[in-house]
Amino acid sequence: MEKVSPQEYDAYIKGLMDISRAITSELFLEDILRLIVLVTAKVTGVDICSLWLVEDGREPGRPVIRLAATQAMDPDYVKDRTLTMGEGVVGYVAEKNSSLILEDVLQEPRFKEKDMARKLDLVSMMSVPMSLGDGEVIGVLNCFTCNPHSFSETEINLVRTVANQASLAIHNARLMVRTKVIEQELATRKTIEKAKEIVMARKGLSGDKAFRWIQKKSMDNRKNMKEIAEAIILSEEM
Repeated sequence: MEKVSPQEYDAYIKGLMDISRAITSELFLEDILRLIVLVTAKVTGVDICSLWLVEDGREPGRPVIRLAATQAMDPDYVKDRTLTMGEGVVGYVAEKNSSLILEDVLQEPRFKEKDMARKLDLVSMMSVPMSLGDGEVIGVLNCFTCNPHSFSETEINLVRTVANQASLAIHNARLMVRTKVIEQELATRKTIEKAKEIVMARKGLSGDKAFRWIQKKSMDNRKNMKEIAEAIILSEEM
C-alpha cells in the first residue's frame, strides 16, 4: 500500500465522517444521495461522481439501474439514464457485485457512452458496487477523471468504504419511508373506520353499506376517503 500524507488521511477520515452523519440523519433519500456524491468527489478529487440505484423494472423479476445522483452539472450527464442488469459497466458491476477499474473508458467494450465521454473528456473510471451485508447489490458508485489516472489502493479502498456506508444509509432511508407509509395507511384505516361507525349510527346502515356510502361521497366530491372521513368525524365532534 502506498504512503498516504497526513493531509490525505485527514481528508479521507472527514469524508467518511460526513457519510456516517448521513446514515444516522433523517434526511430525505435524495439529500443523502446528493451528499454521498458531493463528499466522494470532494475527498477523492475526481471530476465526476455518480450514484446508480437498482430499482424494480417494468417487468417483474427484471430490475433496472437508474442514475440517481451526481454532482456533475453538464446536461448530457445528468439526463435521465437507465440500464438493465448486466448492461454496460454499471450493469456489469451490479450484476457481478465486483469493482471495475478502467484507465481509459474509450478502450473498454463494456462502456456504452463513448460519445458522452469524448464530449466531457472522461478518461479513467472506478466503478464500485454498493452492497448490503447479505450480498444484495442496491447500487453502483462511479468515479471519473478527465485525465489518465491510475487509481491508488488507498483511493479504491476509500471509495469501497464509502460505497458500503452509502448502502447502509440508503437502506435505512428506504426503511424509514416504508415505515412512514405503513403508519399513514394505518392512520387512514383508523380514521375511515371511526367515520364508518358514525355513519352506521346516524343512518342505521350495516358496516359494508356505511363504507360504500363514504366511498360514494369520496367519488362524488372528488376527494379521497380520508378527507371525507375526517369531515364526518369533525361534524360529529361539533
